[in-house]
Amino acid sequence: MKFEVSVYRKKYFLFRAKDYCSLMRPCFVISCILGVFPYHVTPTSLSISKFGYIYTTFVTGLYVVHVFIVLYQTDVSRILKYDSVPGMLQGNFYFILGTAVAVTTYYNIHRRLLFLQQLYLVASRLPSETFNKLSKYIHTKDIFGFLFLIGQMPNILNRSLVLTLSKCSLLYATLIVFIMDMLYMNCTCIIKECFIRINKNLENLQRVVVTGEPHLLRRVYHEKRNPLLLIELKAIKMRHQQVSDVLQQLNSTFGSQIIITSLMTFAEVTFSLYFYILQTIDKKEINLEKQIWYSYFITSIAYYSIKLGLIAWACETAKNEAAEVGIRIHEVVINTTDKDIKNEVKRPPQKVHSFDYTLSMLQLQLFSLQVLHRDNTFTSKGLTMDASLVTTVRIIILINRRKHYNVSVDSNTIPDFLTLVQTQQRNQRNILTRENQSEKTDDGTSCQTVHP
Repeated sequence: MKFEVSVYRKKYFLFRAKDYCSLMRPCFVISCILGVFPYHVTPTSLSISKFGYIYTTFVTGLYVVHVFIVLYQTDVSRILKYDSVPGMLQGNFYFILGTAVAVTTYYNIHRRLLFLQQLYLVASRLPSETFNKLSKYIHTKDIFGFLFLIGQMPNILNRSLVLTLSKCSLLYATLIVFIMDMLYMNCTCIIKECFIRINKNLENLQRVVVTGEPHLLRRVYHEKRNPLLLIELKAIKMRHQQVSDVLQQLNSTFGSQIIITSLMTFAEVTFSLYFYILQTIDKKEINLEKQIWYSYFITSIAYYSIKLGLIAWACETAKNEAAEVGIRIHEVVINTTDKDIKNEVKRPPQKVHSFDYTLSMLQLQLFSLQVLHRDNTFTSKGLTMDASLVTTVRIIILINRRKHYNVSVDSNTIPDFLTLVQTQQRNQRNILTRENQSEKTDDGTSCQTVHP
């Protein structure tokens, strides 16, 4: 399956992209190395590579087989032993979700190719300045994020070969989850720039409609006002339709992967906080030698929180730009000053330019209905990818802190409080006993005095 886009070949410079290929090149190269990108990319085409497909099949199959061996060694033969049941649950959960991401990525090879081709066509209309601006952000996060994970490799070395291979699988799962999340985020940023481009075109169109500026400074302007207005409006409407279709393809292609990585993020943050809380009360429930991270608690929580925050930020800003399209359209409709448009319901148009503007107004209304019926939100199997994800992570952290507070209260405050209450009750009983004894002594003395 192959398609071609007529573009000029441009030199590739890091952090200074000029087109779609140069913008996505670091992500594509890292994906090829990890065996999750079996495509052949050129400045004019995007197709499946036979060698890349074979390499991807081999790497994915080898990883899945090794994961099953590790799970057998952990849960059946007990060659790999964890210090506690929560530690074993964390390891199993991470291996299973990482395998699910690898299998889902391999299964969606053809669907992802169709999506990237459509995105390629849509992004080819963006100016070079847009790619240059995006490259500074996309290249930075892709390269430095990958180097950060590669920097954890010395920590996987161990005297036990079985443990070393197990940690290699953990690191590979972390790498493929990272690079697929970065690919999703890069596509989201490109879609956001497409919506920004549509908003700018609508803004220019609004200026023409409101002020009545001519598109052509020729004699035809006196006979037919703004003859290109309707053509431009149809082009913007068609472009919005294409970008919305690409967004829906993004949701369907990456939906399963994103929901799995979100579950992995929530699980890792929860387990990391749980182990950290137990460590603060001198209870060791995890063996740090089985982890791939340096400074496990801080590094793990910071990595997953930052990654999820960046994904939520990209989806939230893109969703806002998509919603801005409807606002721009209504501004054009409301602020128009053409009398023939405002009075088109009262009397039919009699002049050619009134008829053209009536068609333009009709296209604006149809455009408004199109925006209204297109749900341009980033979802993954029912989970909305926006700022609410960050709120969910913060709630998880607060709940774990609350549990930490309760554990501290149960282990320290409650025994001290009970001891204090028991001491006060004992003191009160002693005081009452002494008062009773003193009253009895006073009564006996008075009786002896009255009756000698």
